[in-house]
Amino acid sequence: MSIETLEIQKPAPKPKWLRVKLPTGKKYTELRGLVDKYKLNTICTSGSCPNMGECWGEGTATFMILGNICTRSCGFCGVKTGRPETVAWDEPEKVARSIKIMNIKHAVVTSVDRDDLKDMGSIMWAETVKAIRRMNPETTLETLIPDFQGNTRNIDRIIAVKPEVISHNMETVKRLTREVRIQAKYERSLEVLNYLKQSGVQRTKTGIMLGLGEREDEVLQTMQDLKNVGLNILTIGQYLQPSKKHLPVKEFITPEQFKKYETIGLDLGFRHVESGALVRSSYKAQKHLTL
Repeated sequence: MSIETLEIQKPAPKPKWLRVKLPTGKKYTELRGLVDKYKLNTICTSGSCPNMGECWGEGTATFMILGNICTRSCGFCGVKTGRPETVAWDEPEKVARSIKIMNIKHAVVTSVDRDDLKDMGSIMWAETVKAIRRMNPETTLETLIPDFQGNTRNIDRIIAVKPEVISHNMETVKRLTREVRIQAKYERSLEVLNYLKQSGVQRTKTGIMLGLGEREDEVLQTMQDLKNVGLNILTIGQYLQPSKKHLPVKEFITPEQFKKYETIGLDLGFRHVESGALVRSSYKAQKHLTL
């Protein structure tokens, strides 16, 4: 009786356009030293962002608040899921101090989902923005917020502190939302973005990932849906699998296809479209202030 050898299918190698150069430059080296010395927490370092050197060189960095354990279990995200820790009310001052130490010109603030909290973390969000304003009056801000389950009272707390940009990510097309984001809803995210615009927010922003199995017509429909709610700024990037436990990459999108989406987006009337394999939500975020 012969034993047949099973062929194990290995993941497709990353194409050459996804190769990243090691970050360099005087500004990056200075900030890297400060982060290590003061043990500062940035998404740039903890998420091993491929654009860290470029963004830091331009004085931009991203910070995550409300802990590092999320109440949701999205299939694409590397953040740990579980029971979050107690809210640390000194966090706003710590984030503000980190921005001051690093001399950040434009800060992006994001968070885990905190569905366990009555206010879903929105009070901490507002207090963080206020603390940054007090300690860093010249620093401009983008807040990359969760959907707060569509609760407008929580969203109003963000609007009230007036960050220069308010962002909420769609992440994927409608058909894949349940698989990719699980507890989130495509229409709810559109409603959040629409509510922000209807409330007078000048710069609204979202990001989507490609390579999860979406079709081109679905991407174009998502772009149209976003335009219909008055969105200003759109980022489009390549999904990369954080671990074997996460959703697999179905396709590596070519630079030509990313360029095509950028052209279509600008023709639709978006003020800014960042579209490329290495684009992430906060990529070139400081440019998005020019509206």
